[in-house]
Amino acid sequence: MTRPVDDIPEATPPATIAEWDRQFVWHPFTQHALWNQRDPLIIVAGEREFVIDAHGRRYIDGHSSLWCNLHGHNHPHINKAIAEQLGRIAHSTLLGLTSPPAVRLAKHLVELAPPGLTKVFFSDDGSTSVEVACKMAYAHWHHRGQPQRDTFVAFRHAYHGDTLGAVSVGGIDLFHNVYQPLLFKTRRADSPYCYRCERGKSPTTCGLACANTLDTLLRESAGCIAAVIIEPLIQCAAGMLTAPSGHLARIRELCSRHDVLLIADEVATGFGRTGRMFACEHEAVTPDLLCLSKGLTGGYLPLAATLATERVYDAFLGPIDAGKTFYHGHTFTGNALGCAAALASLDVFEQDRTLDAMPAKIELMRRALAAMATRPHVGNIRQCGLMAGIELVRNSGTREPFVYGEQIGAKVCARAVAHGVIIRPLADVLVLMPPLCITEANLERLLTVTGRCIDEVLNEQQPASVDGLE
Repeated sequence: MTRPVDDIPEATPPATIAEWDRQFVWHPFTQHALWNQRDPLIIVAGEREFVIDAHGRRYIDGHSSLWCNLHGHNHPHINKAIAEQLGRIAHSTLLGLTSPPAVRLAKHLVELAPPGLTKVFFSDDGSTSVEVACKMAYAHWHHRGQPQRDTFVAFRHAYHGDTLGAVSVGGIDLFHNVYQPLLFKTRRADSPYCYRCERGKSPTTCGLACANTLDTLLRESAGCIAAVIIEPLIQCAAGMLTAPSGHLARIRELCSRHDVLLIADEVATGFGRTGRMFACEHEAVTPDLLCLSKGLTGGYLPLAATLATERVYDAFLGPIDAGKTFYHGHTFTGNALGCAAALASLDVFEQDRTLDAMPAKIELMRRALAAMATRPHVGNIRQCGLMAGIELVRNSGTREPFVYGEQIGAKVCARAVAHGVIIRPLADVLVLMPPLCITEANLERLLTVTGRCIDEVLNEQQPASVDGLE
């Protein structure tokens, strides 16, 4: 019989946690027929760029706890801000009320965002920020007398979250195909997967051919498209697919030319990941709607924001009986603790001059990845700021991929744990996305371990310690 909750000791032994995990927990993106065969790695604490397991072992958090941690774990300034807010109130609704943390955060986000984004709608996570943007885009046209604009354009290989609206504009078959009967109308434009370009072109000579497919699509569907949604500069969940220079600006220009709204999903790329606060800044692009989450709170608490232009916002204004109110909300919209954490995270950017330290770290990563590219099973390396993907292949000359069931990427990541590094693959693409605060020494260690583990798994070399890590 299961013990009552109030009878569980404060310090539960790791073996018990592992058994309860197998018995009670359904993990995301996890095949439990495999998961249940091994003991889980139990994380109980964190410090800066390290997480610490139940046995006291330290690991470099090479994927920022799924791309959200910015300034490190257990940051004193963010801790203090949350504690101080907790001493006031943890949460009150924004339905019919307001709160200082939410108001201050909205003001700060508008000041940081690309110019023209002036209104902030809070929600809970990346998926909900995209849901909000899609509903706003659709209703914007409806309120302006164009209800026929009921179709969205998304890019092949896109990922925007796992709620049904976000899945509708997603494009990863492995994740999304089973749900097709439930989804709203979406058309697909070509993605800039330069390594495996479907048109057989080179990024230096293609003239942004993939972006030009959007021009054709928008002309063919004139008057029917509500919005185009894009992950600026890099499609992360697709395998860290980086767009060629000018791609984002071309998409913005095409949306303006065809009078279609542009939604920029910066859930993964926002808050310094690309070397600037937002990816859109690199090509001076202002979207009509901007989706934020993950790093918004520094990786501490669930919080999301959808920023909109006055043009979008104004479409929802009118008499109460006009039916233009945006009838959408979440219980924890503008949660005070989350907003306090976000404000503190933005403080840390200023206090630590976080963005000023990024160029040196980005260059260190670039050099280390260039050296890694000579390995026979490294097909392609893609980097955008302090984010990188290493695509492993059976043969780098022919670009032949491994069979999915071989789980080569997962094996490399499992080997990295033995060397004190936690990274996570996207199929056979190794993803490196450490916290922005990582020291250059530990960034170099992360990259060295990754290269060593590729060799151990694919070249059958004997495991060896790396820089003192066992």
